[in-house]
Amino acid sequence: MKDKYTVAVVGATGAVGNEMVSILEERNFPVGDLRLLASERSEGKQIEFKGKKVKVNKLSKDSFKGVDIALFSAGASRSLEFAPIAVKSGAVVIDNSSAFRMEPDVPLVVPEVNSHAIKKHKGIIANPNCSTIQMVVALKPIHDAVQIKRIVVSTYQAVSGTGKKAISELEQQTRDLFSLKEVTVSVYPHQIAFNCIPQIDIFLDNGYTKEEMKMVNETKKIMGDDSIKVTATTVRVPVFAAHSESVNIETNKKITRDKVKELLSKAPGVEVVDDPKNSLYPLAINSAGRDEVFVGRIREDESIDNGINMWIVSDNLRKGAALNAVQIAEILIQKQKI
Repeated sequence: MKDKYTVAVVGATGAVGNEMVSILEERNFPVGDLRLLASERSEGKQIEFKGKKVKVNKLSKDSFKGVDIALFSAGASRSLEFAPIAVKSGAVVIDNSSAFRMEPDVPLVVPEVNSHAIKKHKGIIANPNCSTIQMVVALKPIHDAVQIKRIVVSTYQAVSGTGKKAISELEQQTRDLFSLKEVTVSVYPHQIAFNCIPQIDIFLDNGYTKEEMKMVNETKKIMGDDSIKVTATTVRVPVFAAHSESVNIETNKKITRDKVKELLSKAPGVEVVDDPKNSLYPLAINSAGRDEVFVGRIREDESIDNGINMWIVSDNLRKGAALNAVQIAEILIQKQKI
């Protein structure tokens, strides 16, 4: 085990890349040399890390010499091209894109759920989809206790999940509407300000979107149980940060609301906020900038024998992306797998 590691952040100037740099500093990750990599558009920019300005360099085939850990968040096409190069150079890649998630020999990891899968890596470890991560963190303790048969999830996803351009578009559209100006639409197929769009990513032949099928397939892989039935509806909402989810589960055995609260109150990475009499439940505005997965509105589903409803909220840039990746890296060095 080294004292310090050379860490590369690919896509460093994006929303998730920025967050990765911040979290490496916040968690005092043992970084000896930090390499910030992005497209040529961002070359020469500077990002602060531990009180010093670090220059952003153009991503190239020669970027990974001497790199121990490469955190990728530059999209699937960049990952497919450059992740194998990084691995050949001796780095372990933790990839935030969808490029490798469903590859059989690539671990898809949420540390609170399946950290054991990390040891099986062959150079690449996949970071799951943001909406999947927060859901499985909350559901794993319940699945272990009474086995989940079916999951019905509807998501309400913040624009930061799309990136900086989407954040700017929501800001600009809101200003334009209040100024009685015409709204410009470019990032999404429709106006996002004061609207909900029931489409995230492209539609597939089965009528689901790519985002919805990510939740279906990734949940089974992470939980290690293909018998779980999952159906999802994903919606983009005019919120800047933190995804919210309405989740209904059916379990093999009966579990009460109180037992669910008890299990989740002890679960790693989860904070229960569930005091409906005082209007206390997870909110996106309270979850932004936080690391926890917040769960509330826990109640028994009266329409079926073994059903539970809950509301799950988490910061999509942190636990949904950057934090999860850094936690994987922490386990790698703790287990001396690098």
